Amino acid sequence: MPDTPPVILADEPGSFPHSVLAERHPAIIRQVREAFPYGPEQHRALDALLENCTKGVIETLPVAAPDRADWAAWGVDEYTGRSWFDVPWLWSESRFYRQLLEAVGYFGSGPWQGIDPFRPFKLAELDAPETDEELAALDALDGRPADEQAAALLHGSLWGNRADLGFRLSDADAEGRDAVPGLVADDSATLWSLLDGADTLCLVADNAGRELVPDLLLIAHLLAQGRVRRAILHVKPYPYYVSDATTADVVDAVRRLIRAPGAAAGHGRGLWSAMADGSLTVRAHPFSCAPLPYQAMPDDLRAEFAAAAVTVVKGDLNYRRLVGDRMWPPTTPFAGVTDYFPGPVAALRTLKSDVITGLAPATEAALVAAEGQRWRTGGTHALIQVRP
Repeated sequence: MPDTPPVILADEPGSFPHSVLAERHPAIIRQVREAFPYGPEQHRALDALLENCTKGVIETLPVAAPDRADWAAWGVDEYTGRSWFDVPWLWSESRFYRQLLEAVGYFGSGPWQGIDPFRPFKLAELDAPETDEELAALDALDGRPADEQAAALLHGSLWGNRADLGFRLSDADAEGRDAVPGLVADDSATLWSLLDGADTLCLVADNAGRELVPDLLLIAHLLAQGRVRRAILHVKPYPYYVSDATTADVVDAVRRLIRAPGAAAGHGRGLWSAMADGSLTVRAHPFSCAPLPYQAMPDDLRAEFAAAAVTVVKGDLNYRRLVGDRMWPPTTPFAGVTDYFPGPVAALRTLKSDVITGLAPATEAALVAAEGQRWRTGGTHALIQVRP
């Protein structure tokens, strides 16, 4: 393990983490408030959270909260009474979403119990015309060699709702011609070597909607082609980070595929059957919503990842949890910061926060020369990193 920098805080005005807590979180509260006809009790709680998350301190959960013991283990006693901006950013972000669910009655015994406050946004994505366009691109893959299909679907999963399967097929050399490539690290050859003939693939999902669909399409292809025997899809046990995928979101996405025309429907039916026969299993482990890095994972989750041929970790938040939410020098080896992981691990991630490891010095220099530090958070670059 290389020398370890301190964890990222949100206490520096003008920094990306500070803007998330000071600007994004209040905006999310307002969006959630308008998305449902909540009653006076929920409105009062949302108003209180809006005031608290920007000017107040972290408070304890109600005594009856079902996950009170989990949060005690995750450090709540250490951070209670402190400003949201003065504790680790990963922790304060996670705690905000837990408090938001508390405010809208998600864990309560009333009529709003279990109602996902982000569901309207997720469904709107699935029903958007752009989703139709992306699914129609699957028809162009039919009849292509299996390896070409696999590569296109991998890039679709990588870029999420910036999926451009047609572009990848029509101009495969464009990436290499870019002055600063969109893909800043590419270990895809190593990833395919781990996937070919794998007994079990674990895929830790990121967002729902148009970002979950290509993840499911990749799994469907790998199962249908016999490249993996079994897939385990890890999702969140409750709504988290606005758009993170839950089991309900998986079902919505599969149904969306089934009712689509063309090749997409066949993939959807294959996924439905795979879930029925157990070759695709959905997991929702409590640690998936923990405000901690994966290095702190419990033993049962460690054993599951250890048994997989490879664990593919999707998205920006999961990357932060995988390598540690710290300002690593960008050339810090990815293998070094993930050497604790109990089995082979791969990261598929579009860059949307400051954390980054595993870049070649020349790549970092080119990015900085072209964009300053904007490349870290703008979502215009991505990576495929593997530690076998």
